[in-house]
Amino acid sequence: MTNAMWMRGVEWLAAATPDPSARRREWDLGDGTVLLEAGRHWDMVSVPRQLGLLALDILWYDPLRAPGPTLVDSAACRVGFFVPPDPVGRWVGAGIRHASRGSWVAVPPPCRPARSVEWIVPPDGSGALHPPLPLELALRRAHETLAVLTPVSAD
Repeated sequence: MTNAMWMRGVEWLAAATPDPSARRREWDLGDGTVLLEAGRHWDMVSVPRQLGLLALDILWYDPLRAPGPTLVDSAACRVGFFVPPDPVGRWVGAGIRHASRGSWVAVPPPCRPARSVEWIVPPDGSGALHPPLPLELALRRAHETLAVLTPVSAD
């Protein structure tokens, strides 16, 4: 990621808050993450790590579209996909969480990880997000793949 893209990513993320300059200072002076409210410029769909990484891999197969901003939280074992506010996708399923207006998300700056949270696909500042339908389809395919790979207990 170039320095200009990193700066545009920082500005785009900070714009989701009432006081963007305060968020930028927190990234510079704090422990690395800031809490950003979902629902203004983006929502976040958070899924278990294995499901999310497989879905992201499926999304990379589309030669016409790069995946949108995506976080991984190693401590919580979750992957977060940034989607448009109030997407039409049905975010239902075991372990799937939809953070929208009124929800807060710990976000590191696009250039570096912070504690256990880091960007897999950092925002480039363009405002590009994961389109809901391709993400929903990728999550379904990933879930189906994991269901086949998960051994059945013989209890």
